[in-house]
Amino acid sequence: MNYWLVKQEPEKYSFDDLLKDKKTMWDGVRNYQARNNLREMKNGDLVLFYHSVKQKEVVGICEVIKEHFPDPTTDDNRWVAIDIQAKHKLSQPVSLEQIKGDDRLQNIALIKQSRLSVLPLKKEEFDVILELSE
Repeated sequence: MNYWLVKQEPEKYSFDDLLKDKKTMWDGVRNYQARNNLREMKNGDLVLFYHSVKQKEVVGICEVIKEHFPDPTTDDNRWVAIDIQAKHKLSQPVSLEQIKGDDRLQNIALIKQSRLSVLPLKKEEFDVILELSE
């Protein structure tokens, strides 16, 4: 199993929207590195959902339920989408400040590659974020 983090502006699509919808297609990614990360995602992989821009916090956990397929929002076959389903909301959101302040997360892609919308996580990083949410 692999671990990931996806970023979305909550004004566009929040984790609460995903909880209500139960599942969604993760599409519209137009960055090659983020696209490559989507291609690496496998069914059953766990994904942290991060509210970007204003809130800047990890708020929930999702699961990949459909591996990459052509992104239906474009005719360009270079781009892919995946399907994710909501698992649960974190008991407490984990802010970017908390992540930056934790020595165990100093090399996390969220800090090192902050512009990417789809990021890989190590299992240890995933677990630390869950610990911070308790």
